[in-house]
Amino acid sequence: MLYGICNLSIIPLRKEPNDASELVSQILYGESFKVLESNSKWSFIELAFDQYQGWIDNKQFQTIDKKTFEKLNTSQPQYSKNLVEHIEQDQLVLFPIVMGSNIGFCKVMGHGFDGVSITGKQSKKALIDTALMYLNAPYLWGGKTPFGVDCSGLVQMVYKINGYSLLRDASQQATQGEVLSFIEESEAGDLAFFDNDEGTIVHVGILLNDNYIIHAHGKVRIDRIDHLGIFNQETGKHTHQLRVIKKMI
Repeated sequence: MLYGICNLSIIPLRKEPNDASELVSQILYGESFKVLESNSKWSFIELAFDQYQGWIDNKQFQTIDKKTFEKLNTSQPQYSKNLVEHIEQDQLVLFPIVMGSNIGFCKVMGHGFDGVSITGKQSKKALIDTALMYLNAPYLWGGKTPFGVDCSGLVQMVYKINGYSLLRDASQQATQGEVLSFIEESEAGDLAFFDNDEGTIVHVGILLNDNYIIHAHGKVRIDRIDHLGIFNQETGKHTHQLRVIKKMI
């Protein structure tokens, strides 16, 4: 089996092996994966962090051996903490990486890093501080960065940077954690999940203090939340129907 690591800032993970296919997620610098299938132009991969699968361009990753892959995924990850940092290549050539990139093994790729990083499990309050750094990021289906993010990507990255593992999609994340019976039992950093008329989980956000929630809807924004769901004060309407609140940590 082949193994790979993302040696670029961000690469698209697509549903089908072509450039026009749906973006299902993104792979950030330093993320590793197994190559399950490949052809002359594309590889079908499974990410080590959350087992998410999709197609990537063969020109957009670096292969690594099994020993390096296993070491990378049994070592404590080290994530870039600022919105944008820089990786140094040979001859002082720089390229940008975004918050949440794993820089712990940059030397494997012949790179250097001299920025601010974070490692290990952080406090629940740190989740909120990280979430607020994504405020006003535009909504992007499949996105995981401050320059474009979807609802579950926001939640996953906020938890990931602070040392906690969540799955990729909102419906998957809803299978994790402990159910809370009432909003009043929750605290800042817990997650609220929302469903559609068919009962399918389609949205997730991070609870803040005083019945507010931060979530990605058009952009990363802060809205009110009550027992019915998310209330948009600008339109005077509920935009999402509350299904369940869960405590992850």
